[in-house]
Amino acid sequence: MGLFDVHAHLTDPRLAPREDELIARARKAGVTTIISNGLNPRDNAATLAVAERHDIVRPALGLYPVDAVLPEMISLGVDYKRDMTFAPPTAEESIAWVEDHIEDAFAVGEIGLDHHWVPQELWDLQERVFRRLVRLAIAADKPIIIHTRKAERRALEVLVEEGATRVDWHCFSSKLKLARKIAEHGHCLSIPANARRAEGFRRMLEKLPREQLLLETDCPYLGPVRGELNEPANVAGTAELAAELWGEPLDAVHRQFEDNFNRLFGCPP
Repeated sequence: MGLFDVHAHLTDPRLAPREDELIARARKAGVTTIISNGLNPRDNAATLAVAERHDIVRPALGLYPVDAVLPEMISLGVDYKRDMTFAPPTAEESIAWVEDHIEDAFAVGEIGLDHHWVPQELWDLQERVFRRLVRLAIAADKPIIIHTRKAERRALEVLVEEGATRVDWHCFSSKLKLARKIAEHGHCLSIPANARRAEGFRRMLEKLPREQLLLETDCPYLGPVRGELNEPANVAGTAELAAELWGEPLDAVHRQFEDNFNRLFGCPP
C-alpha cells in the first residue's frame, strides 16, 4: 500500500530548491505518488521536468482559472499579485500547449472557475476556456483536477453538462451539502493537510462517503502548522486523522485511500 498526494506544487519557488529532500521525506512517509499540478504553460513545462527527475512524481498539466483570463484582467487594470516579469500567454496559447502535451499528462489540472479574483465581466470567457479544457481531458481520457473559488456550484453544472466523471475537487471550501452532491455524481474530493485544524475539511472527512475521498497537500500552502511550508509527506498526518475519525485501523484507511486513487486515476491495484 502507498499514500498519494493528488495536488502539490513542487515547482513553487519556495519548494523547488529543496526538491530532493522533499521527495526523500515523502518516500520515508510512505508516499508513492505525488501529482504536481501546473498553472500555465511555463509552470506546466517545469512540472514535466520535475516528473522526469523523480519516478514518484506525476504531472498534471493545466491552466489556473485566473491565468485563463490574466491578459484580460491586466487590460482591465485588475490588481492581482503575480510575477509579471514575462507577458502572460493568451488562453488560446495555453490551451494549445496542454493539447500538444496531453499524452504526457497524468491528469488535466488544475483547471476550473474562480469568481473571487476574476471580475464578473470575464466570467463567460473563463467558462469557455474551462469547457474547452474539460472536453480536451475527456477526449484524451484523462482525470480532471478542479480548482474553484466562489463558483463551485457553477463548476459542477459545467462538469455535469460536459459529461465529466473522472474528477477530483481540490481543496473544496463551499457548503457540505454541495460537497455531498458532488460525491453523488461520482466525483472525488481531496482533503488537504491542514484538516486537523480546519473544521470544514475535518467535517468532510467525517460526513462524506469514504469512497469519494482523496489526500492532498496543495503544498506549499495549507500545512498542518499555520505559517509553515507544506510538503507531500504531510498526507500521512491526514490519513492518521481519518483513522481517528473513522475508528478504523490505519492500514485499512490507507487501503481505502489507495483504492479511491486507483479507481479515479486508472491505476491497477
